[in-house]
Amino acid sequence: MTTTPAAWMSALTALLTGRHSTTGDRDDAGAQLVVTDPDGSEVFRAPLARHSRIDPDHPNILWIRPIVGGSPTTERSLPYTYNLNVARRRSLTWARMEASADGSLHFHLRPLGDDEAGQVARIEPADGDELEELSRWDTFVSGLSAGDEAELDRLEADSWSGTEYS
Repeated sequence: MTTTPAAWMSALTALLTGRHSTTGDRDDAGAQLVVTDPDGSEVFRAPLARHSRIDPDHPNILWIRPIVGGSPTTERSLPYTYNLNVARRRSLTWARMEASADGSLHFHLRPLGDDEAGQVARIEPADGDELEELSRWDTFVSGLSAGDEAELDRLEADSWSGTEYS
């Protein structure tokens, strides 16, 4: 099923922010990215941070932040930390986008090279390990300074120069 940009952006925002939660609690909801090759095999899976943006110069580019690079610490105040140079913004450049009846969004990515078919990036409700990772990310981000958190949310930089963690 195809949809308008405003409708799928609204659906994406609902997924990322957890508004699709059946309990009304965003902490038990969020989104994950699953990328499959043309043969259907899964090549990437990660939860997504709670923000996105369309590139103003290229309306078929969506900027997102897959959550990767986390590791446990020995600090009680910060039990899990992330390398923000690893958990950096990523772009999805798609040729076609479809919204599924189950609420997931399917981005048919532009193929690399001469391939006839490209990968499909599916954004869907997070569950299991990905939902647990998203919860750890939310805890981590809540300790960043307001300026650093805003910088992450803007999805405009490829490297991290954050200043502090409280």
